[in-house]
Amino acid sequence: MFVCSCFGVTEQQVREHAAAGACTPRQIASASGAGTDCGSCVRRIQGILGRGCPRREGSGAVVASALAGAAGPSPESVIPGLPSAPSSRPLPLAA
Repeated sequence: MFVCSCFGVTEQQVREHAAAGACTPRQIASASGAGTDCGSCVRRIQGILGRGCPRREGSGAVVASALAGAAGPSPESVIPGLPSAPSSRPLPLAA
């Protein structure tokens, strides 16, 4: 069953990313793009993760390696307001 219609992410894919160590909706979003467009699937992702995300020792390394090879858009390209690289322009001063 599809969890994210925007990116075609299935419940099984969310579970696979969770098994690889992605235990938060943000980590699932980084791995698959799910939850980064319209956001209507975020509660469903939270529900899937809430039913048992394996916590393993050293899971941070597992998440990093899982996300490094993950297909999908980068968080910088899909999260509004997140700059892709530091800007050399000065920030505008508030009036």
